[in-house]
Amino acid sequence: MAIDNQEAAVREIKPKNRRIMGPDEEDKRWPPWLKPLLKEQFFVQCKYHADSHKSECNMYCLDCINGPLCSLCLVHHKDHRAIQIRRSSYHDVIRVSEIQKHLDIASVQTYIINSAKVVFLNERPQPRPGKGVTNTCEVCDRSLLDSFKFCSLGCKIVGTSKNFEKKNKKQSPEKKRVAMAAASDSEDSYSSSSHGRKLPSFTPSTPPPTAAHLRTAKRRKGIPHRAPMGGFTIEV
Repeated sequence: MAIDNQEAAVREIKPKNRRIMGPDEEDKRWPPWLKPLLKEQFFVQCKYHADSHKSECNMYCLDCINGPLCSLCLVHHKDHRAIQIRRSSYHDVIRVSEIQKHLDIASVQTYIINSAKVVFLNERPQPRPGKGVTNTCEVCDRSLLDSFKFCSLGCKIVGTSKNFEKKNKKQSPEKKRVAMAAASDSEDSYSSSSHGRKLPSFTPSTPPPTAAHLRTAKRRKGIPHRAPMGGFTIEV
């Protein structure tokens, strides 16, 4: 009887252990090369072919996942899936024609650069969206066309994770009404509190008299007076 109870306990523990030791559910949604790709720094000099003029690392092997490669390194990756990373305004991009063979890029905005359609690898935060913008990236708030949700592959990973809380871009009418009422109340309270007390004046006051003004005032002559003539007698 004790043996049967022990076997039942083992059967209950094993599935729990498998859930803990298994791969993360979030990582199963993406190919194993995607997150390492987004963390790499491209367009640096290859440490193996530094003497060559083609030593700029702008390639990546999806099978080996061993860092950026230069064009000379591709000799060792003939039968592998290699993609080329390009640059646009100091940001890494990849052509849609290359990446869509290996990854679903739906809801990620595409751009036309040098007559080729590309997507950005990582986010490009925008201080504030332009006037008239009605749609922005759900992660970094960059301005987007209405048919897209993310500005880059990195933002799609973050925005589709189970722990991501979507920002409330549109304020409800009730919240707008409350905010406007609060602003109106604050203005009224300021206006009422200003009555009955002297508000500070920003007009400069008359400066005090200086020493030069005092000297000038002392040099001024008094009111002239004529000599009296009635007290003198003229003898002929």
